[in-house]
Amino acid sequence: MARHKAGGWEKAVEMQDLKNILVSPWPYRTIRICIGLLFVWAGLVKLTNTEGFAEIISAYDLVPESLLVLVAISLPALELIAGLGLIFDVRCSLCIILGLLVMFVFVLWFGILKDLDIDCGCFSPADLREHGTLRSALYQDLGMISVVFYLFWWRRVVRPFSQKAFASNHYHEI
Repeated sequence: MARHKAGGWEKAVEMQDLKNILVSPWPYRTIRICIGLLFVWAGLVKLTNTEGFAEIISAYDLVPESLLVLVAISLPALELIAGLGLIFDVRCSLCIILGLLVMFVFVLWFGILKDLDIDCGCFSPADLREHGTLRSALYQDLGMISVVFYLFWWRRVVRPFSQKAFASNHYHEI
């Protein structure tokens, strides 16, 4: 019986450690910067080969031919700008990243439903060969969405609490 209680206490300590990690600013900063760098990299790769990216977009048959070049330039530029914004914690950048990821999920889902055997367009033309299928790209994007939700949670719940605690501690020191 005592062993069971010790196990429960150890689990409580582990849960407290997990809670401390989740509310710490370091995972928030690290994840935010990593996602931002990922979007910067993806945007830069696509901007260096806009013709190739336009061909990938065309294969999905979702954008009119007359808008392909505009989309092939503006979408990676938006990824680049939003990624930089996320790195520097600029307001609205996280919302733009979430919007892009949701759009990517719907496009990938469309490709899966149409049984398209094409590059996902995530990074480079070699991406499909290196990482598998549209389905694996879909799962990666869904995983990134869950991480983005953590970032939103941290901003909405933890950051305000941390700022209030800092202000109250600072006030008592004066």
